[in-house]
Amino acid sequence: MAGAARTPAFGQAVIGPPGSGKTTYCLGMSEFLRAMGRRVAVVNLDPANEGLPYECAVDVSELVGLGDVMDALRLGPNGGLLYCMEYLEANLDWLRAKLDPLRGHYFLFDCPGQVELCTHHGSLRSIFSQMAQWDLRLTAVHLVDSHYCTDPAKFISVLCTSLATMLHVELPHVNLLSKMDLIEHYGKLAFNLDYYTEVLDLSYLLDHLASDPFFRHYRQLNEKLVQLIEDYSLVSFIPLNIQDKESVQRVLQAVDKANGYCFGVQEQRSLEAMMSAAMGADFHFSSTLGIQEKYLAPSDQSVEQEAMDL
Repeated sequence: MAGAARTPAFGQAVIGPPGSGKTTYCLGMSEFLRAMGRRVAVVNLDPANEGLPYECAVDVSELVGLGDVMDALRLGPNGGLLYCMEYLEANLDWLRAKLDPLRGHYFLFDCPGQVELCTHHGSLRSIFSQMAQWDLRLTAVHLVDSHYCTDPAKFISVLCTSLATMLHVELPHVNLLSKMDLIEHYGKLAFNLDYYTEVLDLSYLLDHLASDPFFRHYRQLNEKLVQLIEDYSLVSFIPLNIQDKESVQRVLQAVDKANGYCFGVQEQRSLEAMMSAAMGADFHFSSTLGIQEKYLAPSDQSVEQEAMDL
C-alpha cells in the first residue's frame, strides 16, 4: 500500500470488550455498506474468533492460531492473545501482502476483545500506526454494551475504560452503546438516555451511587474518577441498534467524518454527500447555488469569483 500517488484506503478498527457485539457489528455494517454500493473487505484480527458469520477477506488465524500458541507456550487465553498480537506486529509484511490486493475496498477490522490491548499494551496500537504509514485511514469504533448504563458504578468504569482507550489507541474515535434494542430488558435507567450518550453532569451519578451503602465508602474515589473524565471531556456515545438502518446510518456518518471518507472522491461522492454527513441530514447544494446565482448582485458575484480564484 505504499506510494504517494495511490488513493488512500479507508476503514474501521472495531474494538471493545468481549461480548460487546463486535463481530455482529462487522456483519451488519458490511451488509449495510454493500447495499450502499461500497466494496467491503472484512479482516478478522482476532485469532480466537471462530465460526465467523461474515465473508472474511483476511483471517489472522492463517498466520497464527490461538490454540497452537496456548499449547506450545503453555499460556492461557489472555496471554495467548497478547502473544498472537505481538506475533502479528512482528510479521506485518504478511498482513500488508494480504491487504495490497484489496486496495479500493473499505476495510472493517474485527479486533480481539482483550481490554488491555486497547488500554496499555502496545502491539495493536503499533499495528494501527503502521497501517497509517500504508495510507490506510482508520476510525476506531469502540463498542460498549448498553446494559452498563443501568448500573452507575459500571458506567463510571466504562467511561474510564473508554477514555483510556481513546488516549492509547491514537486514532479518530467513535464510541457506541451497542445492543440498544435490548436495553429495556436490562432494567430501568436512572436518567434519560441523553444523559448517558452525552455524558452530562456526572455529579448526579455520584449522588445516585451515594444511596448504596457499599459505594458510600468510596465517594471520594468516585469523585476523583468523575473529575478525571470531565477534565478530559472527550467521551460521548452514539446509541446503536444494528438491526435499525437509521441507527447504522448515524454511526456511519460519524465514522465517515472521523476518518475523512466523506471528503474523498471515490464512488461518485459529491459535495452534497459531504454536507449531508456534516449536517446529519440531506443537503442539496445545487439548489442553494441556484438561489445565489439568481439573487446575488453582479458586483458580489465578481468578489466571490475573485475569492474562489485565490
